Amino acid sequence: MKKFFVFATMALAGITAFAQPKFAHVNLNELVQLMPEMDEARTAMNASSKEANETYMAMVEEFNSKAQAYQQKASSWTPAIRESKEKELNEIQGRIQEFQESIQAELQQQQQQLMAPIYKKASDTVNAIAKEAGYIFVFEVSQLIYVDAQQSTDITPQAREKLGIPADRTLESLQAELQAQAQNSAIGAQN
Repeated sequence: MKKFFVFATMALAGITAFAQPKFAHVNLNELVQLMPEMDEARTAMNASSKEANETYMAMVEEFNSKAQAYQQKASSWTPAIRESKEKELNEIQGRIQEFQESIQAELQQQQQQLMAPIYKKASDTVNAIAKEAGYIFVFEVSQLIYVDAQQSTDITPQAREKLGIPADRTLESLQAELQAQAQNSAIGAQN
């Protein structure tokens, strides 16, 4: 019986030595940032941010206008009018602060709602590729200190293809595209 156990252990060790586990890695951040759905999410977030900023600026402008009027005319007003105007300025300040807090929460919630299906789609795609190719583990490269590219397969290109990301679209080209959009917005705001 002892010989059988030794033989079985040696056979199992031999099989394990030949059946090398398959490892892969992926740049999930790259996939998510370059997905067409992310462009739509960015557009929606930019529109919401712009609208929120316009509302905020209108509130600040109202406050500044009334504060300036208060400073110019306060000396000629009766105490009751001054008190009423001060109360009005405090209420406007309170609305501005309340708006800032609520809009931040709303924008963050909108971002989470827009991003969740994008991350899910990217993750599902990576999982499908890994399962199809028989990988045991797929690691996210941004959280790795070292990857031996000869022993781990980069499945980012396969995932890019399945997600419909053009081959010539890179994080660098995306950054340039976003900078150009920001410059165009700044120029449009000046005119």
